[in-house]
Amino acid sequence: MSYTAGIDIGAAFSKSLILNEKEIVSYHVMPSGKNYRETAEEVMQNALDKAELKIKDIASILATGYGASNVFFAGQQATEILCQARGIRQIFPSVRTVIDIGGQSTKVIKLDEDGLTKDFVVSEKCAAGSGRFLQVIARVLGMPLEDIGPFSLKAEKVVKFTTKCAVFAESEVISRIAEGEKKEDILAGVHAAIATKVASLVKKIRFEADCAITGGGAKDIGLVKTAEEKIAIKLLAPEEPQVTAALGAALIARGKLKEKMGSC
Repeated sequence: MSYTAGIDIGAAFSKSLILNEKEIVSYHVMPSGKNYRETAEEVMQNALDKAELKIKDIASILATGYGASNVFFAGQQATEILCQARGIRQIFPSVRTVIDIGGQSTKVIKLDEDGLTKDFVVSEKCAAGSGRFLQVIARVLGMPLEDIGPFSLKAEKVVKFTTKCAVFAESEVISRIAEGEKKEDILAGVHAAIATKVASLVKKIRFEADCAITGGGAKDIGLVKTAEEKIAIKLLAPEEPQVTAALGAALIARGKLKEKMGSC
């Protein structure tokens, strides 16, 4: 049995995924922390432990993401755009547009009928269009990140936000709380701010259906529903939306390995 692995070291979360010739064997997601090199080792080891494998059992490892250069044990690297496209193509072959809401930025990728990247656009850093915005708000409201999506669905109104930067969002949320605004209404406003930014990116790239959403933001049901309303399209979400780039990386590693073996 041959195994390949993909490791995606993101600004906020890191992911590892192991494939055999037929299916996903294991994967792991964890916060990236401050030391990407240590995180790379840990996230890989967790996936290996779940699969009951050793690092020597992995024939090829490909790294991607913000901290890909820190994965010293990976034999190769590829861009996030390429890996996201390859991963989502494996899950949803009909998808032509991918919205990836990561911790540092949001990317919108346009694919052709063969799953190859035709175009892409990336939000500016520190904008109200990334998962970082959600993390800041969750901390200020004293709520677990995974709870803000369902809680936001209770909103009776949408609180408007003027800031376009996650750094200044904290003070604005505190001001809204002082004004007596409800948490769920504040969250609805945060989702609206992010969804508006996402919609503007989607408009720039002239998206085509089907459309999928990935990244940590895809795990927030409130954000997904708000984005669907802004874009006016149903979004497809993978079962584990944070590992699509790692899946793509593992698939690319497997393809390169087959090419190498075929040329021998």
